[in-house]
Amino acid sequence: MGRRSGGEQGEGEDGEGETQRHDVGVVRALVQRVSAASVAVNGEAVAAIGPGLLVLLGVTHDDDAAVADRLADKVRALRVFADAEGRMNEPLGDREVLCVSQFTLYGDARKGNRPSYVSAARPEHAEPLYERFSERLGARRGVFGAAMEVALTGDGPVTLLLELP
Repeated sequence: MGRRSGGEQGEGEDGEGETQRHDVGVVRALVQRVSAASVAVNGEAVAAIGPGLLVLLGVTHDDDAAVADRLADKVRALRVFADAEGRMNEPLGDREVLCVSQFTLYGDARKGNRPSYVSAARPEHAEPLYERFSERLGARRGVFGAAMEVALTGDGPVTLLLELP
């Protein structure tokens, strides 16, 4: 999610004159278990967390509030933290979440070398869903549409790509 140019719902050009279909109704989140993560804009710290999850969130055209809520609930329930026996069996619990808008999760480089972002929702559609998702998780946030510097210290590493229709 974030600022981008071009693309409307339906079919679009991929930047190299090829027409392609948009991904329909599949919100995406790249979730990383971290011991720490932070985001800065223009060198200014915006948000930081300790142990928890860094979520890069992408929204497409048909996503809606119900999908954003389901994905937030799924992230909260993911059993990716060690239990007393050292197995990944514990959910988020009291740990923290940092959410960063990431329209490039919808980059499509199947044709050519310049990714197309026509499957990413336009900012006026994506931003309210990003805010809703973040609020439901109680997540700290980056700045929607800004060029951000994201830093993380991975824990594991554990990285999951979640997609919900």
